[in-house]
Amino acid sequence: MASMNSMQIAVLPGDGIGPEVMSPCIELLTTATRLTGAPNLEFDTLPCGAALYAETGNALPDETLARAEAAEAILLGAMGLPDIRYPDGREIVPQIELREILQLYAGVRPVRTFPGLPVPLSDPRAFKIDFILIRESTEGLFTERSKPQDGTTDAARDLMQVTRQGCDRLFDFAFSLAARRKANGAPGHLTCVDKANVLGSMAFFRDIFDEHARRHPGIATSRCYVDAMALNLIRNPWTLDVLVTENMFGDILSDEGAALMGGLGFAPSADIGTHNAVFQPCHGTAPDIMGTGKANPTAMFLSGALMLDWLGERHTEPTLTEAAARLTHAIEQAFAGDRLDPTETGGAHGLVEITDAVRAKLR
Repeated sequence: MASMNSMQIAVLPGDGIGPEVMSPCIELLTTATRLTGAPNLEFDTLPCGAALYAETGNALPDETLARAEAAEAILLGAMGLPDIRYPDGREIVPQIELREILQLYAGVRPVRTFPGLPVPLSDPRAFKIDFILIRESTEGLFTERSKPQDGTTDAARDLMQVTRQGCDRLFDFAFSLAARRKANGAPGHLTCVDKANVLGSMAFFRDIFDEHARRHPGIATSRCYVDAMALNLIRNPWTLDVLVTENMFGDILSDEGAALMGGLGFAPSADIGTHNAVFQPCHGTAPDIMGTGKANPTAMFLSGALMLDWLGERHTEPTLTEAAARLTHAIEQAFAGDRLDPTETGGAHGLVEITDAVRAKLR
């Protein structure tokens, strides 16, 4: 759609530091697209989140959902506040409701390091980590997350549901992503992460993965139990390329991946479906530092770059792909050249300093 002049982006700033990291992200996205002559991004800011629930009793209004669904993409800051909960005690997490309602089945969690990040591993190869974890985001152990438990009994139970439909669309996406990475010079090696030696649902998951592997002989594959993968993420993460796993396993491993980058403030994410996609940082709302200027906007900026890249591929629009590359490169150069020391890891540089450094490199 090279003739497209503008794209509507739904913006859900959310709670806590969400609005703080969102504002400079929109500025940088606007600059990056202008530099490459990409379609104009029109940002539609919509109410959503825990603070809204406290005011109105509704965390995700119908109008917000409808406008977000109609947009080209959804950019989300962070949502949820620890002191505001549903009557049954559950946290208010509209981002998970969006995944389920819009069927955003592929949770994409890139883990990529570059010089200047406060990575925890001392091995020099720690700056050569570049893999993507794909988390199924609509079923698995989250299937009945909204079903209240019976507090009068002596047991509680959660259902892990794995369906063929859920697996087929997940593995179609995973093999496609692995093929794209291979075409761009990465190994294109796809690993199925499961617990097939213990759980029948995970054996089913692996069987369907094997079916898809036979249809894609050009993509190298392997299988790994989730506990062994947790070990590998620390022992030799630079050997990994693309991982695909169940919802809860992915939830846990993605935070381990974020730690490899230096923390949640450096970790971007995307939740992608057939028709919609949400892009957001992996971190939470951090209400304890709200308004202090200590928020790390890096993950928000990288999530914005992911959005540009996804839009470029979806619409075959190279100017958007170039804008994504420019913004990503500016972030990397800011950390490599300006010796940024984020407050998240004990330093003195917060929202303003990191934004200023990225802005200077982008321009």
